[in-house]
Amino acid sequence: MPQPTPPDRALQALSDSIGGARTRRPEDATDPAIPVAATVVLLRDGAGPRGGLEVLMMERPDRGSFAGAWVFPGGKLEAADRGADEGEPEETVARRAAIRETREETGLIVDPRPVVTLSCWDPPPGLALRIRTWFFLATGATGTLAPAPDEVVRAEWIRPADALADHGRGGFTLYPPTWVTLHGLARHDDTASVLGAARVGGIQRFETVARRSGDGPVLLWHGDDEYEPDAPAEASGSRHRLEIGSLPWRYQRS
Repeated sequence: MPQPTPPDRALQALSDSIGGARTRRPEDATDPAIPVAATVVLLRDGAGPRGGLEVLMMERPDRGSFAGAWVFPGGKLEAADRGADEGEPEETVARRAAIRETREETGLIVDPRPVVTLSCWDPPPGLALRIRTWFFLATGATGTLAPAPDEVVRAEWIRPADALADHGRGGFTLYPPTWVTLHGLARHDDTASVLGAARVGGIQRFETVARRSGDGPVLLWHGDDEYEPDAPAEASGSRHRLEIGSLPWRYQRS
């Protein structure tokens, strides 16, 4: 019998986890009991004939929570990331953690001053493993790319559209926050466009609800007619969802 591939295992894990999801409560997005992580989306303008926007991605080892997945550098917040002010915003602590993790995992140094907060992802409530994750944008990292061998199989600068296409063919393991982030980046031609849009648009908050449909699991966010469990029958047709039942995934936002 053929062994399941990393994308197969990732999809199965997502599908299995949705069975335990429940309706969101107002306090879910700030639940202090949920671990918090942070990641840096490192951007550059590609050279060569193709040019275009590129992003640094890493392949995780074939073990752990994100076994075999391609991710951005990052990890969980640690005590050393916290400042002297106990009332410091979570976003500020997360920014320090994201920069530290990037240095530890890739050897690259990120200047914190121009870092832009892109999004905050809160997973569906009721899942056994929940991690609230902050995403930050950065350019101009210094140093030499030197992936940490115990945490990174390989690291590559990739065009967002190419990463999505490889995932759609089953050759690239991605998890929903990474996929949706790449989907948004793929609309831009260069780093200036990405950073300008992020500054104007502000922080995107993805407070996720998981449901099952006839075509498989669906992740919903604010703005989707079916986000609230008691949504009226007279739906407006508004969509903000990611359908992950089969490849390629389908993102709808209207």
